[in-house]
Amino acid sequence: MASSTKTVMIPIAHGTEPLEAVAMITVLRRGGADVTVASVEDKVGVDACHNIKMVADTILSDITDSIFDLIVLPSCFADISIDYMIGKKGGLPGGETLKNCKPLENMVKKQDTDGRLNAAICCAPALALGTWGLLEGKTATGYPVFMEKLAATCATASESRVEIDGRIVTSRGPGTTIEFSITLIEQLFGKDKADEVSSGLLVRPNPGEEFTFTELNQTNWSFQDTPQILVPIAEDSEEIEAIALVDILRRAKANVVIAAVGNSLEVVGSRKAKLVADVLLDEVAEKSFDLIVLPGGLNGAPRLASCEKLVNMLKKQAEANKPYGGICASPVYVFEPHGLLKGKKATTHPCVSNKLSDQSHIEHRVVVDGNVITSRAPGTAMEFSLAIVEKFYGREKALQLAKATLV
Repeated sequence: MASSTKTVMIPIAHGTEPLEAVAMITVLRRGGADVTVASVEDKVGVDACHNIKMVADTILSDITDSIFDLIVLPSCFADISIDYMIGKKGGLPGGETLKNCKPLENMVKKQDTDGRLNAAICCAPALALGTWGLLEGKTATGYPVFMEKLAATCATASESRVEIDGRIVTSRGPGTTIEFSITLIEQLFGKDKADEVSSGLLVRPNPGEEFTFTELNQTNWSFQDTPQILVPIAEDSEEIEAIALVDILRRAKANVVIAAVGNSLEVVGSRKAKLVADVLLDEVAEKSFDLIVLPGGLNGAPRLASCEKLVNMLKKQAEANKPYGGICASPVYVFEPHGLLKGKKATTHPCVSNKLSDQSHIEHRVVVDGNVITSRAPGTAMEFSLAIVEKFYGREKALQLAKATLV
């Protein structure tokens, strides 16, 4: 398939699963796709799941006559609990916004009629594509809780992590989104481009298997009542890494504060996804946190490193022997220059790993050394987040979340 620019539309709404949406947006942009994020609401800002705010590029009503090579639907829940995600509770908790959007339905149906690609993940295959009659005679997959509903709308309900049938691609949930997005790159641009993007992301070599991490100098990470966690973000922060942390840790019921470094709550990430912080870092610089954990980004991490207030917070965290962590380029650009890895084993993104003074653990996907946790890339972000859950709540809770998100 020719590798010319391909156009993609991703609709978002109140209740959209942010990790799915952000992973789709950023992975497809890494592959060279021209991605338009369209809000089905009457404004570009949406309140996604887990109290995460997102900002679309446009509203859907302004682009209904546009033609795209691919339309891909994330799932959309107004609110969803761990119990629901692992099937202990029945019923849909109120997230059928995309399904009920008639202009979107018309666009997706025309896409199908014209022989162009449609894709959906989690509940969207059953609730949207299936309800609209686009799965008749098809094999499709979706989130486990929705398999019965899916089976009623398609020829075969598959338990594959990603399923391709003709011009329709479906997948299962948050933990399969990167694989799903890589598959979409292959459909648009070919296998070579898909392999190139996959390699850069450090996609899990064993998806679906029980996650693990390397731990040295084991210590107890303590908290009172609820873990208080700070996730600072800056312009060019890596979006999957930031949202995976917030999404997973809020699912675990930690109190997560997203703090923007700079003067604006709205931050544009490394792949131009628009994120919204809860507060400016200045507003919480004097507060105490049980964990400060940084996303990466080859340009975003240096921006975090240049924030004196953040560096001082991290130094105080280390002096108090309280946990702190970073993924991707943050261990190199933020921790290493400020002595925050002294005597610690750590990992980081392969393209900057030669900058670590101790490179003995750079091939490990997640490393915990006492009160410091580090990781490598967007493809390790969910394992990184789950390792944090395990340190605060224990292995059982982490595995429960891993199962719920299909890691």
